[in-house]
Amino acid sequence: MNEREWVATRIDARGVALVTIQNGAKLNALSIAVRSALIAAMAAVSANDEVRVVVLRGEGGRAFIGGADLRDLAALDAGTAAAYITGVHHACDAMRRCPVPVIARIQGYVLGAGLEIAAACDMRVASDDSVFGMPEVKIGIPSVVEAALLPPLIGWGRTRQLLLTGENISAAQALAWDLIEEMVPAAKLDEAVEAMVASIVACGPKAVRLQKALIREWEELTPSAGVQAGIARFASSFDSPEPARMIGEALARMQRK
Repeated sequence: MNEREWVATRIDARGVALVTIQNGAKLNALSIAVRSALIAAMAAVSANDEVRVVVLRGEGGRAFIGGADLRDLAALDAGTAAAYITGVHHACDAMRRCPVPVIARIQGYVLGAGLEIAAACDMRVASDDSVFGMPEVKIGIPSVVEAALLPPLIGWGRTRQLLLTGENISAAQALAWDLIEEMVPAAKLDEAVEAMVASIVACGPKAVRLQKALIREWEELTPSAGVQAGIARFASSFDSPEPARMIGEALARMQRK
């Protein structure tokens, strides 16, 4: 299988990009080849001004991303480890740098690098049979890179529990910990993802892009600086005709009631 086949992208008429990792026979493990293909796929959808939202999924129902490829890890040494894990970071960061919302459609195992990818997405919808974990310490390495996103999501104590024990948790526990936004039966997973997609597509496309950019800024700024960044983003939204059009439509709907 060549690199272009590891990840498939399909964009529908609404601008919804479905990005599918196609390594299902190996639990969609994030091998070096898969990782490179995912980075390229996300770069392509991020550069497409017609894309409104991205749904990231794994092939089949056994795993979202079952972690890194152990064969890649086994080949590392002190001279190659930093470059390898930097590549994992770049794959995660592709979700965060995407200018539109990225929804992780999770079914089955989401482990290690897979959970870091999921944490880097904007929202996570999971089937109730999903399994979450950060098992790196069980194979002699720490959890790193976008594992740093976990404390703001689930708190320091729960992050320590995941990372220091290497034990898995259920989808129900992930929901209770706020690691995922929604949990549904597997048969309802696509329906739940579509409901979230439809809500985003109904919003102003430029406003959504501005909002995601602002949220990223808030993560790095003090509250007072975040307020000032918001003022700037609000003002810049009026560089487009979108607010006038959508506010006018809302007023018209109010008058019809």
